[in-house]
Amino acid sequence: MFAPLQNDSFLRACLRQPTEHTPIWLMRQAGRYLPEYRATRDKAGSFMGLATNTDYATEVTLQPLERFPLDAAILFSDILTVPDAMGLGLSFQQGEGPKFAKVVREEAAVAALEVPDMDKLRYVFDAVTSIRRALNGRVPLIGFSGSPWTLACYMVEGGGSDDYRLVKSLMYSRPDLMHRILDVNARAVAAYLNTQIEAGAQAVMVFDSWGGVLADGAFQQFSLAYSRQVLAAVKTEHEGQRIPRILFTKGGGLWLDEIADAGADVVGLDWTVNLGQARARVGDRVALQGNLDPNVLFAPPDAVRAQARAVLDSFGAPLAGSGHVFNLGHGISQFTPPEHVAALVDEVHSHSRRLRGLP
Repeated sequence: MFAPLQNDSFLRACLRQPTEHTPIWLMRQAGRYLPEYRATRDKAGSFMGLATNTDYATEVTLQPLERFPLDAAILFSDILTVPDAMGLGLSFQQGEGPKFAKVVREEAAVAALEVPDMDKLRYVFDAVTSIRRALNGRVPLIGFSGSPWTLACYMVEGGGSDDYRLVKSLMYSRPDLMHRILDVNARAVAAYLNTQIEAGAQAVMVFDSWGGVLADGAFQQFSLAYSRQVLAAVKTEHEGQRIPRILFTKGGGLWLDEIADAGADVVGLDWTVNLGQARARVGDRVALQGNLDPNVLFAPPDAVRAQARAVLDSFGAPLAGSGHVFNLGHGISQFTPPEHVAALVDEVHSHSRRLRGLP
């Protein structure tokens, strides 16, 4: 059904197998920093018009690969598709973040929550299959979801938040309701990721974008436990191929050891974590992904290259049983100059080959 892979360096690094260079992809690599993305979004009329149209979603997923020799593609979608399918009414206003028409704060709303029919997300799975075909084996395709906790933040707050007051208030005052939301979310996320895999995703990533806002103790109980539940239910293999699973908790460096034991193949790190020390702590349990500060990309190309080398040197020479996927410590900024991304990708490939003693 799909063409054989020509560049599997990303999948091999995820599984801690040898690679000739350190593979690189970027969170939000298909997005607003590219003028061609902005042109396609204008044609689509809105963000959701883009995400729900198979042809447009395919087009924008491939746009960064036409510019840069990246080692993986990531599905163009949004983490909030799952709660939208639960009937919460997702919308995006130009220049603003996502908003839900309905919020989940009261006992009745929590009781009414259920895992959505995956047919409501058919547009996502159609996009996965379309993108995988369009890639024609060039690089692997990553599917993704928000973590149960991160989705719950938006569902309770009704959108983004600066202080997470509403979701934390619910968590502390009615932990029973919070656990009910998180359990429904975990089952929904697992079904969503498994259906992406069946549609053609060759790796999947759980974005625990807001896990780091929790107190120690609360993180383990309300975030990590449910990411672990998801990972335990997501396929590790499909049609004879291993499916790597990546878990990224922004602000999660404090809990690296516990995250490494959550069941993922790869742990994503933000820029606050020393990569070499992280490698020493996790040993051969997981591969690591990260972790350049996205704001480095506003510096001149020579400085971008120097910072890329510093990240690679921090991880150190690749050895048997270790794996490193180069990425940013969070999503790329919409204001990033594309030519700085070109310098980053080139330097990661060339310097990582030098670290391996290759020309």
